Amino acid sequence: MFQGCYGGSQKHVADLDIVLKRAWQQGLQKIIITAGCLKDVDEVLELTAKDERLYATVGTHPTRCDEFLPDPEGYYDQLRSKIESNPSKVLAIGECGLDYDRLKFCGQETQRLYFEKQLSLAAEFRLPLFLHMRNAHSDFMAILGRNRDKLKECGGGVVHSFTGTLEEAHSILAFGGLYIGVNGCSLKTEENAEVVRQLPNDRILLETDCPWCGIRSSHAGHKHVSTKFPTVKKKEKWTAESLIDGRCEPCQISQVLEAIAGIKQEPKEKLAEIYYQNTLNVFFSRTGKTRTE
Repeated sequence: MFQGCYGGSQKHVADLDIVLKRAWQQGLQKIIITAGCLKDVDEVLELTAKDERLYATVGTHPTRCDEFLPDPEGYYDQLRSKIESNPSKVLAIGECGLDYDRLKFCGQETQRLYFEKQLSLAAEFRLPLFLHMRNAHSDFMAILGRNRDKLKECGGGVVHSFTGTLEEAHSILAFGGLYIGVNGCSLKTEENAEVVRQLPNDRILLETDCPWCGIRSSHAGHKHVSTKFPTVKKKEKWTAESLIDGRCEPCQISQVLEAIAGIKQEPKEKLAEIYYQNTLNVFFSRTGKTRTE
């Protein structure tokens, strides 16, 4: 989408450089780019090489785990090689986990097998996990539970784009070392908002999951958003000064912060400091990178 291509059709010029410039102007200091499969990794690493503020995850999304099947060990070794060759840029293993909402892309058994396999990468390289869980809480926690020793090696991670129940959140947090990632999808309904309200601030990370998961006007969290951006409704009407309706950008992380602050009725400045430090603790504590900007 940041190349201007939607559903295989070119709608406007590539604008990733403009999107990143807008993010830095909005106050972002670091961006972690998610790889969803082996093919993504080279593109992600090529992008991170262009700016010292860009970092990467390496892993295979549950809906892409069929890619392991033709040569499981070879595929795993290639992931491993990418991590080993880029120690200053790869901050986490993932996106990996379970997604039982989209089984048409990959079956449960394959998802479980290669989710568990990727935990070995986290343990070997002592990297945190960038985790995905949809409608699979029981199996997800069971896999984490029987790999607890590996998770001690990697230091935990984040269950991103959380949309589960409060009971599921408590289970995740009780496991130890795991944080919960909140974005627009986490703030759709009043039930979602109530879950977020009760999450402890020292276990929350902010995210956008762009180009997805923006806070739409129909979302429960939208009424708390004060930061507005010029927006065009149609992709073909793109301008360098405007966001495109329905395409989320990194700069919109400020809207996620505002929504949470409104839901919790706490100052956004205080929460920003807490959530920023949480992010440093999860992803940057092993690299020696601290808040120097």
